[in-house]
Amino acid sequence: MTIFNHIVVGTNDIEKSRTFYDATLGALGSKRVPDFSPTASMYGKEVPEFMITVPLNGQPAVHANGGTIGFRADTRAAVDAFHASALANGGSCEGAPGPRTQAGPTAYGAYVRDPDGNKLCAYCFAPA
Repeated sequence: MTIFNHIVVGTNDIEKSRTFYDATLGALGSKRVPDFSPTASMYGKEVPEFMITVPLNGQPAVHANGGTIGFRADTRAAVDAFHASALANGGSCEGAPGPRTQAGPTAYGAYVRDPDGNKLCAYCFAPA
């Protein structure tokens, strides 16, 4: 069981972020749940776990310096699909898919930034 209820990141362009996260999290088996607001969306496999939103205080969304949000992938192919979907939908590469032995002998991961600069990664720990 995860220790998180949900994670929220800000966006300055909700439609661009929806396109990015629909594809990128879709590659990991998550989907967007019905939008409850014109300025926010939530994603998850069974229940909402991740949210994108225009900041409620009206200030611009900014990314965390040194912060990374990690998503679990069931397979190495899902990590590859996460990375490819991110790049195809306005994201940028922060680390191509590949072994990440510093995280464990079977760790395989990839890093990207979303259109607002938030750093994301996907990891699979299943053996090759």
